[in-house]
Amino acid sequence: MQLTLYGNRFSGHSYKVRLALVLAGLAHDYRHVSLSLPHAERPADFRAASRWQEVPALVVDGVAMVQSNAILQWLASEQGVLGGTAAEAAALREWLSWEANRIGFSLPNLRYSRQFSPQGTAVEAWLEQRCRADLDVLNAQLAQQDYLLASGLSVADLSASAYLWWLADAALDIRDWPHVARWLAPAAMPTPRRKFPDAKPPVTAGRHRRCGQPAQ
Repeated sequence: MQLTLYGNRFSGHSYKVRLALVLAGLAHDYRHVSLSLPHAERPADFRAASRWQEVPALVVDGVAMVQSNAILQWLASEQGVLGGTAAEAAALREWLSWEANRIGFSLPNLRYSRQFSPQGTAVEAWLEQRCRADLDVLNAQLAQQDYLLASGLSVADLSASAYLWWLADAALDIRDWPHVARWLAPAAMPTPRRKFPDAKPPVTAGRHRRCGQPAQ
């Protein structure tokens, strides 16, 4: 099976898919895509693979698929990658859908507004309220068990945690959610620095801040 993953290291959506591939030991060609380029100037092979010009895009034996959680679902169901137990299949789908609509929306947009393109006080207040509510949901679940699924680490965890490595960029403090902090600790969650020896890990806009430290 020949795999090509198009991604960007500032993208949590790219990160979660690449981490799943690395943890599964699935050899793949990783191609960085600069999202600062206009669509028409991005590499032709990427434009052919990504129907909406977004990362990630995964090409499997010449067939492209897009949307990070759809790719994770395919890896779990078709390749046996961190899919939990058969009895947890519905819960896995629920968490992937929840992530896409909740923390995968609120946190990236709050981070974007506070670090790259301010969207206004009212918008940021709404996004922060929503993001805090999403983190409360994760914290409550992780107070009951080590991972989102009872059986252990799954693609649900990779998905829901993907943007939390940039939490400081959104001026939020991980210490407000202690069970989430425990979940993100290296002993529980594979980290980009340890798992991507051939590529730099995700970088925050404030390069010297650790995860959990508020933005200055």
